[in-house]
Amino acid sequence: MIEKIKIENFKCIEGSFELSLKQGINILVGNNEAGKSTILEAIHMALSGIFRGRTVKGNLTQYLFNYNVVNKYLDEVNKGSAPEAPYILIELYMNGSIPMLEGDKFTDKSRTARTSGIALKIALDEKYSEEYESLIKAGELASLPIEYYDVEWYAFSRRDLTSRSIPFKSSFIDVGFSKFQNGSDIYISRIIQNILETEEKIKVAQAYRKIKETFSNDTAISNINSKITGISKLSSKEIELTVDLGARSTWDGSLITQLDNIPFDFIGKGEQSVVKIDLALSNKKSESSSVILIEEPECHISHSRLNQLLKSIKSNYDDKQIIISTHSSFVSNKLGLDNLILLSQQKTIHFNELKSKEFFEKISGYDTLRLILCKKAILVEGDSDELIVQRAYMDAHNGRLPIEDNVEVISVGTSFLRFLEIAEHLNIPVRVVTDNDGSISSLEKKYKNYIGVNKKINIDICYDNVEHTGILKLGKDEKPFNYNTLEPLLLKENSLVFFNSIFGMEYPDENDLHKYMKNHKTECALKIFSSKESIKYPEYIKKAIR
Repeated sequence: MIEKIKIENFKCIEGSFELSLKQGINILVGNNEAGKSTILEAIHMALSGIFRGRTVKGNLTQYLFNYNVVNKYLDEVNKGSAPEAPYILIELYMNGSIPMLEGDKFTDKSRTARTSGIALKIALDEKYSEEYESLIKAGELASLPIEYYDVEWYAFSRRDLTSRSIPFKSSFIDVGFSKFQNGSDIYISRIIQNILETEEKIKVAQAYRKIKETFSNDTAISNINSKITGISKLSSKEIELTVDLGARSTWDGSLITQLDNIPFDFIGKGEQSVVKIDLALSNKKSESSSVILIEEPECHISHSRLNQLLKSIKSNYDDKQIIISTHSSFVSNKLGLDNLILLSQQKTIHFNELKSKEFFEKISGYDTLRLILCKKAILVEGDSDELIVQRAYMDAHNGRLPIEDNVEVISVGTSFLRFLEIAEHLNIPVRVVTDNDGSISSLEKKYKNYIGVNKKINIDICYDNVEHTGILKLGKDEKPFNYNTLEPLLLKENSLVFFNSIFGMEYPDENDLHKYMKNHKTECALKIFSSKESIKYPEYIKKAIR
């Protein structure tokens, strides 16, 4: 298994970046450009020598390098300096002792003992040093001189590596990037190759060769070849239409995979993803430490199918190491928040100590990633509270929605404490908007870890500090009524006439309006949100949005 990855100057990673991984499932989350895809591609490149379906050695480009690193280098060269040429380094530190990979050729200075690992380095080839120095002296470079670069792929034991010599296999499943070769998906072809035994591969290759030979011996082809042989007047050699029998024309690149008689690349993207992941997980022949890399499994997949897929991942990964990137709260909740790794500004935060991980896994519909990835948040109980808080924020901030100021308003039901555990873990500024429900002592007991002497600098619990009591009178009926929720407090701040106007009603007294607002919470909140009237808000709402 990969214990740690170190990446330098690759794609969005400027300078050096390190990430610790664990056996089993690792979930990478982060905002766009945080480096999720870069990490997956780096791991796959170091294990396979492949970048986006092609060998990196034969397809070097400066766009593999970090943009800022290249620009800084070009700027220094063009100013007359002779800076060190940029390089890319990817190191995979493996757990345990693997003799063929174990050595001391690695850059982690904290390790004094021999370590097992794999490295891939893209750097200036020393045999071109003279030409490179002449180029530097000339100055005015417009791009990285990639023609003088080479790829060094080696084990920490200083042994040169090839894709066949590495005792680890990686499957990279990215539905958003499907690379097809002669109608056959490269990823699924490789997965199928790994599943087959050597004898089975030989049999497939022999059968494929017979097909090609049958083509050449067909009567129709023979007649055509007789016709085209006479075309050339300058050569006496036979010209024939045949099938390539060379080493490059192999069955895995020419044969196509089908599902229900439909070529794989013609089925839906979601089904492609499911099949690829399922086959990779079912690959019993793969080494126990094989790595499965999955880019956003939620793409193109229905909710029910995604649920099946995630269940399969959790049930079947066995000794495999799975590294997944996602933007989906459902995926992260379902696979376990304790497996989550947050990438932020080239830093990483692990979630393996969260007490609420089992709750979010079982009740996976909560928008946990909205909180995890936001800059600030206001937590509310339900839809009506969310609408009122959004409107209050707009009124206090020149008509801007909270999200326009990077503030998330998240409806969390009654799970405030579980979300606050995440906020405390990440030090995210959070305000909780909650009713006191007529018992301030009960509320303060519930939030005892976040108020008074235990108050956290990043968390505020906002609630009305008065307990309101009263009886609701409807005709001859009288019954106790909770005046400590948002709707009665809004009515208290405004008036019966005001809300009758907004709701298009003609209630003669507040009792009738209280009942209406209680029974039509979301509808009333939507009308308040859409109203052009100036609205007054309870103090605890104003505190939350200040």
